[in-house]
Formats: sequence, C-alpha cells, structure tokens
Amino acid sequence: MFDLTGSVALVTGAASGIGAEVARALAGQGAVVAAADLRTAGVPEVCASAHVVDVADPDAAAACVEEVLARHGRVDVLVNSAGIALLAPALELSVEDWRRTLDVNLTGSWLMARAAGRVMVERGYGRIVNLASQAASSGLEQHAAYCASKAGINGLTRTLAVEWGPHGVTVNAVSPTVVLTDLGRAAWDNPAGEAHRAEIPARRFAEPPEIAAAVVYLASAEAAMVNGAELRVDGGFTAR
Repeated sequence: MFDLTGSVALVTGAASGIGAEVARALAGQGAVVAAADLRTAGVPEVCASAHVVDVADPDAAAACVEEVLARHGRVDVLVNSAGIALLAPALELSVEDWRRTLDVNLTGSWLMARAAGRVMVERGYGRIVNLASQAASSGLEQHAAYCASKAGINGLTRTLAVEWGPHGVTVNAVSPTVVLTDLGRAAWDNPAGEAHRAEIPARRFAEPPEIAAAVVYLASAEAAMVNGAELRVDGGFTAR
C-alpha cells in the first residue's frame, strides 16, 4: 500500500524539519522528490533535485514548478510544508511580522498550489497536501499571526478541493501538534512545553515520521476519496 513509484513529488520547506522528513518518507515509497526551500543546504540526499524558492514570491513559485517540470516531466504531488512562526503577544506583534507570517504560510501555499494546480488540473490528476496545525483550530497565546495563517490554510484547502476535485485533483491538510524537530525541541523543552504536553490526551508531542506518514497516505492512490479534509495528528489536543 501507499506505493508512489513513478510519482514526482514537490516538497516545499524540504531543507529541514517536517519538510525534510516528508521528503524522505515520500522517497522511501518510491517517489521522485524535488525539494524546494530558501536554501539547498540540508536537503535530504534522497531528493532527486533541489530548487531555491521564496514561496511568497509569485514569480519564484511559478518558476519553481516550471523547473520541476523541465527536470522531471511532471508534478503529481505537492506538499506545502514551508512555514514560519513569528510569535509575540497580539498587542506587541508588529505589522511586518504579521504580514510576513501570512505571506509565507498562507499566500505561499496558495501560490505554490496555484502553480502546480494548473498543471494537475490540465492533466486530470494530482495530490496537494498543505501543512496546517492544531493552531488552525485552537487559540494559542502569542500565536495571533500563526493561528490566522493556519486557519486560512484550512479554508484554502476546502475551496481548492471543491474547485479541483472534478478534475482529479485532491487537496487536503495535515494539522500536527508540536512536532519534535530540532526547532520544536528547542522551542518546547521548557516548563511551557511540559504544561502544553499535559494538555494533550496522548501526553506527548509528535515525532516527525508520524506527520510524514499522514502526508504519504494523502499523497497515495489509497486516499483518492479523501478530499478537502483536515487530518489532525495532534494526540487529541483539539478534541478537548
């Protein structure tokens, strides 16, 4: 099951964290993986190509998809994993940090989806997986911009699913809890992390392979009837 042999998968944010783990997981299932990030350092060796892109730049997003098409001939899967978290209390959050968060997390996902979606709709097949977050459904202190951007991801996901579903393209989202990447460990290895972990019914944070497994499923033929869904991998946090 979940065999992706012959598929070409474009993964943004692939130089680190969840994106890198997703790239490894997709390659492990046989996909040809094109990695995209602001830098190529850190891109997993299993990736067939690496592409430099600022997802918030419309021209760069379109050029990235064109590069993948020129190199690999097709784009079957797009995973929008690129994202940032600029945190501050809402009264102190700068307009610049608000805009940059929305630009990268939300607008960037739309720009990449639009560029890849044109190709997928014309071909009559595609899988798009957007990385949302438990923050899309829960209010978190100091996360005003981040929560807004991830809630927007879910709205975008549902709309694209409705528009592109008739053309053989599914669009879904994965919403993790805190994920123990290097950055996740650094940010949550403290008393605040211990308190948050206690709020999760599973009483732990997620490991990167658990998120990657959800993405692999949604990218596979077995998920053909899953469209416009939010798959929460949060240990039950949002079930409370």
